[in-house]
Amino acid sequence: MSDGFPGKPKILRGALVEFGLSLPPLFVAFQFNPEQLTRNRSLGYTLPKGTTADTQREFHRQNSDLLALQKEQVVTVEEQTIGFDLRLDATDRLDERDAITEQFGIAPQLATLELMVQPKEESLLAGAAELLLGKAAQGFSFTRSANPPLLLFIFGRKRILPVNINYMNITETEFSTDLNPIRATVAISMTVIEGKNVPYTYTKAMTEAMSVLNLANLTDLQHVVIPG
Repeated sequence: MSDGFPGKPKILRGALVEFGLSLPPLFVAFQFNPEQLTRNRSLGYTLPKGTTADTQREFHRQNSDLLALQKEQVVTVEEQTIGFDLRLDATDRLDERDAITEQFGIAPQLATLELMVQPKEESLLAGAAELLLGKAAQGFSFTRSANPPLLLFIFGRKRILPVNINYMNITETEFSTDLNPIRATVAISMTVIEGKNVPYTYTKAMTEAMSVLNLANLTDLQHVVIPG
């Protein structure tokens, strides 16, 4: 059915998807994309041989050669963290008379998010699959593990990042007559798994490509005062 705007661009949805085959498959496509993402990366600067903060300041005062300082100091770069609020609302699907939503509200989406932060070894379905498949189950990610599942955070075509969830705070704000949640906000914090893995390498390549495109703004430097 047309919405009256044939030229309207398609809006991509973000998602959290479990990496690897799972039973049941764990994925949540965002009903509403977050209004904002908070991305943080911490860096620490020290001098060799356990230099204290006081001696580090003294070193900075006594050395005017910034290139020499750059070679001497040790920089620790922490992995990036990403935070956002995810909003879930059953209203539209209730209006569409969706049978699952009418009976359970947004409980299925919330349940999937909860399983993303629970150890795989606690999965009852995974245990049943192992009993049914025996050794054949060992090749799949639904084999029970002491760790929660590893996830991919997908946010557009340029950001596909492997992540570990640091915390998840679920606030249910409205309920149906039989107390199924129909509205909720989920605050999520994640740490990006950086390294040579394929998703992170792809995203890093996209980041570097965007930086190259920024060279188109090189003429903006004429408005900046740079000391000689």
